[in-house]
Amino acid sequence: MKLTEMKERLIIISDLWGREKAEWLINYTEILETKFDLFFYDSCEIGEVDKSNYIQDNLHNQFVNGGIELAIENLIKQEKNPVNIIAFSIGGVIAWNFGLRTDNIKSLICVSSTRLRKETKRPTGRIELYFGENDEYQPSKKWIKNMQLEFKFLPKKSHQLYKEIEFAKYLSTKILTTTPQH
Repeated sequence: MKLTEMKERLIIISDLWGREKAEWLINYTEILETKFDLFFYDSCEIGEVDKSNYIQDNLHNQFVNGGIELAIENLIKQEKNPVNIIAFSIGGVIAWNFGLRTDNIKSLICVSSTRLRKETKRPTGRIELYFGENDEYQPSKKWIKNMQLEFKFLPKKSHQLYKEIEFAKYLSTKILTTTPQH
């Protein structure tokens, strides 16, 4: 046995609420930290989003009016090597475009990343998408097929399925068993 076993790095990118409303992330990190060296990015911080008016419409408007672009640029500055990423909602479009611009994605899991439906190119690397079947902004199955993506629509679930404990356990366990180590 090696004295110092290196864990594979796994980046987590938050939804549009950032760390202030990310208490649900513990349901992922408790499981994932057993196998991965986790690193968390607050989408608001890397997107330089002003949280003084902390309501969804305000945050969303800032992201679509330059915040997503700033977040991608800031992530590119921080991450110079190929990485595994799990990203939630707005974090998914940030990670996707990071991959398009850098080709530094080993694997990407996007949960409820509905803005991906507007993308026309696919990054390289293994990509999986998860959506609640009741999420009104989910991409079409035609878009997913054209992009050649692995996906799962979860029955009777909405956009915030990622905040549910059972889904977090399911996805985290799947990641532990399917992400190759070094």
